[in-house]
Amino acid sequence: MKLIVKFLFVVAVLALAGLSAFAYLTDLSPEQEPVTRPVILDAQ
Repeated sequence: MKLIVKFLFVVAVLALAGLSAFAYLTDLSPEQEPVTRPVILDAQ
């Protein structure tokens, strides 16, 4: 039982390290593009 808990702890630490490395090393910023939309004013 002790070996299983130790194994799960090691897997969790490696998963956290992998996720952190992925988030730090990859470009997760959204693509940007100009947006033009007409504005209709209800002024009289």
